[in-house]
Amino acid sequence: MARGLKLGEIQEADVLDLAHDGRGVARVEGKAVFIEGALPGERVRFRIHKRRKHMDEAGLVEVVIPSPDRVVPRCPHFGLCGGCSLQHLSPGAQLAAKQHQLLENLERIGRVKPERVLDPLRGPEWGYRRRARLGVKYVTKKGRVLSGFRERDKPYVADLRRCEVVLERFATLPEDLATLVSTLSLREDIPQVEVAAGDSSAALVFRVMKAIPPEDVDKLLAFGVQHEVQIFLQTGGLETVKPLRDDYPALTYSVDSVNRVTLEFGPVDFIQVNRDINVSMVAAAVQLLDPASSDTVLDLFCGLGNFTLSLGARAAKVVGVEGDAELVAKARANAVRNGIGNASFHVANLFEPQGLGTWADEPYDLVLLDPPRAGASEIMVRMAHWRPRRVVYISCHPGSLARDAAILVEEQGFKLVGAGVMDMFPHTTHVESIAVFERGS
Repeated sequence: MARGLKLGEIQEADVLDLAHDGRGVARVEGKAVFIEGALPGERVRFRIHKRRKHMDEAGLVEVVIPSPDRVVPRCPHFGLCGGCSLQHLSPGAQLAAKQHQLLENLERIGRVKPERVLDPLRGPEWGYRRRARLGVKYVTKKGRVLSGFRERDKPYVADLRRCEVVLERFATLPEDLATLVSTLSLREDIPQVEVAAGDSSAALVFRVMKAIPPEDVDKLLAFGVQHEVQIFLQTGGLETVKPLRDDYPALTYSVDSVNRVTLEFGPVDFIQVNRDINVSMVAAAVQLLDPASSDTVLDLFCGLGNFTLSLGARAAKVVGVEGDAELVAKARANAVRNGIGNASFHVANLFEPQGLGTWADEPYDLVLLDPPRAGASEIMVRMAHWRPRRVVYISCHPGSLARDAAILVEEQGFKLVGAGVMDMFPHTTHVESIAVFERGS
């Protein structure tokens, strides 16, 4: 780029890398330029729209030489909707980019390198989301209701007709919801709808800001019958979620077909959004931990018991710990429902490792971690006491995994024997990964 190039002028460059947010990265006179819609290996023309001290941001004008990995996005809303940002990149290249990001984070942040890279866990590339939160907005100027995810980099609700990544039975849900809400008297007071699907039944949770009149209730119930979904209303916090009918069957999903483990969950409970990858992930975690029949296993951030119960089917004893008391109660009920009698559960704030309770004073042969994006660095201080021979870490953020890997390796004497990615969210920049550590001699 010529020095003094003004904002809005068009320049040409080669794209060298893919940023963590899916933008292509070029270098012009030593300065990084992040180009929306560009892919590594491409020659592109771009227009800078924002300048910063160490990098510039640009929009794609033209692909001069395309990448062999560039594909035509399947969704007509791609580019507007913020739900997906990698549909223009082939699925195989998406996984390769995520694996590169994982390994780069481990090396740069954690200063560790796995002894082996685990094969990626792959599932369906479309129609995989069994959970989603859709925005709903009545736009006065347009005189109609919009429904969809947020627009890319904007707070507005994208005007969607269908979504290609939610379960096929819900592909037209954005348009269906817009049509329904437009007929309600409270059309201006419903900001979002959540969908949650089990293996045989599904639910919609309508966030409602006012008391809902009987005529609107009737329309919601009719919509539920027509689309074979349960209808719930949420008038405040999560504790206010209530079904419109009291005869709905429980929402359930299978975790482990080998041990026939099935979990019951509520429509706003956390579950992994990709059913196929979750089944593969649980199997991989059990295989990597490889519990013996005499082992005691600790499952931290256990939620509903997603990993706990399958581990309990193999080990002598499994202890699940979670900060949400309601999830712990449901995990206990799931253990009883599945006949897993060697599982115990405890409520504890794992981000404050003082005063955790007697369970934290016991030794454990194996530990599984499945923390949120913030990671699990605070609880790592207890690892020296537990002295497990093996740790499996499920991560939804490669940066926090890398930081925690450094603690396990440098401070706790573990070695990183394997790490790999799992395709939990195809066509997005979200990186889900699994890592296994073993204690050094």
